[in-house]
Amino acid sequence: MVSFRIPKKLKERMDALRDIVNWSEEVRRFIEERVRMLEQVKAIEELEENIRKLPKVPRGTTVKYVREDRDRY
Repeated sequence: MVSFRIPKKLKERMDALRDIVNWSEEVRRFIEERVRMLEQVKAIEELEENIRKLPKVPRGTTVKYVREDRDRY
Protein backbone atom coordinates (compact mmCIF):
# COMPACT_ATOMS: atom_id res chain seq x y z
CA MET A 1 0.00 0.00 0.00
CA VAL A 2 1.18 3.47 -0.86
CA SER A 3 -0.23 6.77 0.29
CA PHE A 4 0.67 10.34 -0.47
CA ARG A 5 -0.58 13.83 0.20
CA ILE A 6 -2.03 16.17 -2.35
CA PRO A 7 -2.99 19.80 -1.93
CA LYS A 8 -6.50 20.37 -0.54
CA LYS A 9 -7.59 22.38 -3.58
CA LEU A 10 -6.55 19.58 -5.92
CA LYS A 11 -8.40 17.03 -3.78
CA GLU A 12 -11.55 19.14 -4.04
CA ARG A 13 -11.21 19.28 -7.82
CA MET A 14 -10.65 15.53 -7.96
CA ASP A 15 -13.70 14.93 -5.77
CA ALA A 16 -15.79 16.95 -8.19
CA LEU A 17 -14.81 14.49 -10.93
CA ARG A 18 -15.17 11.33 -8.84
CA ASP A 19 -18.20 10.11 -10.82
CA ILE A 20 -16.16 10.36 -14.06
CA VAL A 21 -12.70 9.21 -12.96
CA ASN A 22 -11.56 6.30 -10.83
CA TRP A 23 -8.53 8.05 -9.36
CA SER A 24 -7.04 4.92 -7.80
CA GLU A 25 -7.06 3.18 -11.16
CA GLU A 26 -5.66 6.26 -12.92
CA VAL A 27 -2.77 6.51 -10.47
CA ARG A 28 -2.12 2.74 -10.61
CA ARG A 29 -1.96 2.77 -14.42
CA PHE A 30 0.31 5.82 -14.43
CA ILE A 31 2.71 4.20 -11.96
CA GLU A 32 2.74 0.91 -13.87
CA GLU A 33 3.54 2.69 -17.13
CA ARG A 34 6.21 4.84 -15.48
CA VAL A 35 7.86 1.79 -13.89
CA ARG A 36 7.78 -0.05 -17.23
CA MET A 37 9.37 2.92 -19.00
CA LEU A 38 12.09 3.33 -16.38
CA GLU A 39 12.86 -0.40 -16.47
CA GLN A 40 13.29 -0.14 -20.24
CA VAL A 41 15.61 2.86 -19.86
CA LYS A 42 17.65 0.96 -17.27
CA ALA A 43 17.86 -2.12 -19.52
CA ILE A 44 19.02 0.02 -22.46
CA GLU A 45 21.66 1.71 -20.31
CA GLU A 46 22.93 -1.68 -19.12
CA LEU A 47 22.99 -2.98 -22.70
CA GLU A 48 24.92 0.09 -23.88
CA GLU A 49 27.40 -0.39 -21.04
CA ASN A 50 27.89 -4.04 -22.01
CA ILE A 51 28.38 -3.05 -25.65
CA ARG A 52 31.03 -0.51 -24.61
CA LYS A 53 32.88 -3.30 -22.79
CA LEU A 54 33.05 -5.49 -25.91
CA PRO A 55 36.45 -5.66 -27.60
CA LYS A 56 36.91 -3.48 -30.65
CA VAL A 57 36.98 -5.24 -34.00
CA PRO A 58 39.48 -4.26 -36.68
CA ARG A 59 38.26 -1.78 -39.26
CA GLY A 60 36.69 -3.51 -42.25
CA THR A 61 35.65 -6.64 -40.36
CA THR A 62 31.95 -6.05 -40.94
CA VAL A 63 32.47 -5.47 -44.67
CA LYS A 64 34.51 -8.67 -44.83
CA TYR A 65 31.78 -10.73 -43.17
CA VAL A 66 29.04 -9.26 -45.36
CA ARG A 67 31.05 -10.05 -48.50
CA GLU A 68 31.75 -13.58 -47.31
CA ASP A 69 28.05 -14.10 -46.64
CA ARG A 70 27.06 -12.76 -50.09
CA ASP A 71 29.62 -14.97 -51.80
CA ARG A 72 28.07 -18.08 -50.28
CA TYR A 73 24.86 -17.55 -52.28
